[in-house]
Amino acid sequence: MGTSTDSAFDRETLRRGLEGGTPDTLVSLYADDAELRIVDRTAQPSHPKVLHGREEIGRMLEDVYSRDMTHRLEHCVIQGDEAAFSESCEYADGVRVLSESMLSLRDGKIAEQTLVQAWDE
Repeated sequence: MGTSTDSAFDRETLRRGLEGGTPDTLVSLYADDAELRIVDRTAQPSHPKVLHGREEIGRMLEDVYSRDMTHRLEHCVIQGDEAAFSESCEYADGVRVLSESMLSLRDGKIAEQTLVQAWDE
């Protein structure tokens, strides 16, 4: 049985993490042993890219946030120990990215995340 969310995870903290320009707040939302599965054009559903632990997820987020792009939280629903959100991003050259995430939360931290993303080609 999962625990419900607490003040460590809420919509505004997620917004600050996504839109803040650095990955620090966002990385702090992950549990130490979190798992992130990414599905996109190159990491298809039968072979998703899987990142293990806050440290590995943090390295990926540092790479993403080093790019010249903006991030915006579009929608977020939090219910008990689960959450889902939509994020839109835009590179400086106008290329857009849309991602949808489903989260499992534990003690107010992201324990598991499945992220599906698509971008302009």
